Amino acid sequence: MIAHKDHFHGSDLEKIEKIYGIKKEEIISFSANVNPLGISPKLKNTIASHIDAISSYPDPDYTALRERIAAYCHTQSENIIVGNGTTELISLFIQITEPKKALILGPTYSEYEREITLEGGRASYYPLHSANDFALDISDFTERLRDSVDLLVLCNPNNPTSTCINVKDMRRILDVCKEHDIYVMVDETYIEFVEDYDSVTSVPLTSYYNNIIVLRGSSKFFAAPGLRLGYAVTGNRDLISHIHQYKNPWMINSLAEIAGCIMFSDTEYIAKTKELIKKERTFMYNALKASDRYTPYFPHANFMLIKIEDETLNSSILFDKCIREKMMIRDCSTFPFLDDKFIRVCFMNHADNERLLCVLL
Repeated sequence: MIAHKDHFHGSDLEKIEKIYGIKKEEIISFSANVNPLGISPKLKNTIASHIDAISSYPDPDYTALRERIAAYCHTQSENIIVGNGTTELISLFIQITEPKKALILGPTYSEYEREITLEGGRASYYPLHSANDFALDISDFTERLRDSVDLLVLCNPNNPTSTCINVKDMRRILDVCKEHDIYVMVDETYIEFVEDYDSVTSVPLTSYYNNIIVLRGSSKFFAAPGLRLGYAVTGNRDLISHIHQYKNPWMINSLAEIAGCIMFSDTEYIAKTKELIKKERTFMYNALKASDRYTPYFPHANFMLIKIEDETLNSSILFDKCIREKMMIRDCSTFPFLDDKFIRVCFMNHADNERLLCVLL
């Protein structure tokens, strides 16, 4: 087995290619959490037929795009801010609010802590525990929210645990945060994959609370990470005004603007994606649950966190075993509160999922 200090991410296919001698085009990435359908034919054809758009500047107000996103999210276009991927919006929001002390629900995406630290703030974590299936203890959690915290970061559904905070509990969190003057940033990158979407999304809450901003992107559900199209929703007009003062004049390019106007209304692709993920999520969870070698945690998004119960295995061994079969899983040992007994896999098409199970089981 190749010993390596690096832990590969879904975007690290070039590194894999160099180390293992496997062409990146041959690797099935169960690590990237991207829709296995790829971009929709409708989107592909639209971009191809509008390639001349790169000769022109996009609308600096992105009026048509914001209206399309607002219709998709059931909010007002005035509440929408577009950006060069969710990562840029996270960075921009933290630059503007300059949090001194942030609380992050973990284990989760490392970019939150990184951006807070870069702006001179300090981040601490509230841990989710495997003994509780990584579900949030809402009563204990809200007791930890105090005046010393000025930013709360929640990924919902959470990566890598694939757990969710429902709307009822989110209201409790927002109420407590309002009392302590805490702003809440909710990353909903994976929200469209959730079966009971309406019971989880926080977008409707932006009409009632001015201490929340919801972030989303097109990389995962719409399989377009290279498009770098993200957006945020907030009902706080003062915050929107500040963001417009700080942001670049053109946050996204002309092709991304055109693509956004198409993808969010592509109902056939959206429905097909939801149906595929629902079916394969059930199949993968049940298959791993039946094995005494693993404990899968019930997934709400398009990926699943798995604990390795077999004492002869760890995340590095399984990564190596899978990549040699040209399948890439996520070694979760670098996430806070996890170790080398955890892996994460996303759900691909049925044939690929069966191939992965053959290696794991």
